[in-house]
Amino acid sequence: MMGWRFLLSRRWAGYLALTLVFALVCVLLALWQLARRDEAVAEINRVAANFDAEPTPLADVLPELDSYDESDEWLTVSMTGRYLSDDQLLVRNRPLGGDVGFDVLVPFQLENGDVFVVDRGWVPTGERQNAPDAVPAAPEGTVTVVARLKASEPELASMGGLGDGQIGTIELPVIADLLDLPTYTAAYGLLASEDPAPAERPMAMPKPQPDEGAHLSYTFQWFCFGVLGFVGLGYIVRQEFRRLNADDPEEQERAAERERKRLARKTDAEVEDEILDNR
Repeated sequence: MMGWRFLLSRRWAGYLALTLVFALVCVLLALWQLARRDEAVAEINRVAANFDAEPTPLADVLPELDSYDESDEWLTVSMTGRYLSDDQLLVRNRPLGGDVGFDVLVPFQLENGDVFVVDRGWVPTGERQNAPDAVPAAPEGTVTVVARLKASEPELASMGGLGDGQIGTIELPVIADLLDLPTYTAAYGLLASEDPAPAERPMAMPKPQPDEGAHLSYTFQWFCFGVLGFVGLGYIVRQEFRRLNADDPEEQERAAERERKRLARKTDAEVEDEILDNR
């Protein structure tokens, strides 16, 4: 009788090591999904707290040109100054509602001379050219703007085919170099309102809908996969034990009992089919 001594072999030690590695990978993937969910929940909470908040003066939220904290995302800020419409920029390949168009960026010069970049909204790509057919003009003169803060976007690989006044991403340090003026380089603003309000403006960005995704269910799945690895190993161990101990009277008795239970679960039709197959 072999018993369980076969488990002491190097081969089965290797199987156990592989199962442990598989389980560890599953745990790490589960924890990664939990972290992704935490990020999604934090974003939902920021939107809920900041999106419809009373506007705060820009200088109070961003005291320096490079000030910005992640918790400030979507926070509404107010400012007074004038648009530098001659320096307007269009950001290519911006999706909205299933379409792709342009974000309209217009530098906004505050009363102290500093410049804050305002994303006035979205316009569709033109019918016959890779540019908008029309872009609603920003108000002239002194304007009070309310906007929602967003972080500067990262550098994007060089994009070909950019037209005059077009950029590939909202990378504020690059825009500051183009303007050659003291410019906020860590955050820009999505336009909420303007006073005086123009007759027409680019399409406003919609409020993000709360959606934490399926990260929690994926977390449970990865934990289950890790457990199933050990369940599978246990099944293989049990089958190997039965094979190596097939000549042991006790194991033969257990095998006969298993066969009896298997036959008891069969329907009469299955038994008849099996008899016919054996003839």
